[in-house]
Amino acid sequence: MGTYLITGATGGIGGAVADLLRDRGHELILTGRSPERLAAVQARLSGGAHARTQEIRQVNAERHGASDPRVAGGTGTATDTRVTTLPLDLAAPRRLEAALAAAGLPARLDGLVYAAGVAHLDTVADTETDEWIEHLSVNLVSAAELTRLLLPALRAARGHVVYVNSTAGLRANPRWGAYAASKWGLRALADSVRAEEPDIRVTSFFPGRTATEMQRRVRAQEGGAYDPSEFASPETMARTVVAALETPRDAEITELVARPKR
Repeated sequence: MGTYLITGATGGIGGAVADLLRDRGHELILTGRSPERLAAVQARLSGGAHARTQEIRQVNAERHGASDPRVAGGTGTATDTRVTTLPLDLAAPRRLEAALAAAGLPARLDGLVYAAGVAHLDTVADTETDEWIEHLSVNLVSAAELTRLLLPALRAARGHVVYVNSTAGLRANPRWGAYAASKWGLRALADSVRAEEPDIRVTSFFPGRTATEMQRRVRAQEGGAYDPSEFASPETMARTVVAALETPRDAEITELVARPKR
């Protein structure tokens, strides 16, 4: 079994990927901005078929060092699926290195799934500097910084990076300028890492509209109603991500596009 770090694990696609990888017996390091929401993910992953063989740990990177993991449950058996939650603020990429150092991450990492993201819609004329900085920090700069920091562990395992992009990373529409720019940059990051790291597989995943809380907020900004049945489910998108991760090593899925079926 492998070890995977997932950003945006408290969101729709990231959380669904965590569920699927947990079901396959992998060890997970789940990150998110909110400790409270991470605790909810922790509670969800402690139930179900693997409840008796899970070890759930939470690392507070700002207050606890690597020698102070807090065990919240589990039997510690040889078949544990270990789930570590690590609060990270991706809007502050300069702080990531210290946070990861305090967490004491493993020397080998089979995969990084970068599923975190923010989206605020506005025209270029009305988008202020702070909005540009937040989009670029969360959607691009922190992805690059996490990749840089995790490269030694990914190289050791000949791992796989999946950047959850967006169809906005393929086409920019009105009022989507800041978000689309950050996602186009994320695509460039993926292409660069793929070219520079021959032993690491890199996939750019471009999901269309998905029934998530982000989509609910987007629809509100667009002035429309939110009907989850109009969009693809997070679980469907997560299956696409996991399929890329499970592709045999004699192939590499470099780009994937999935849109809701209307």
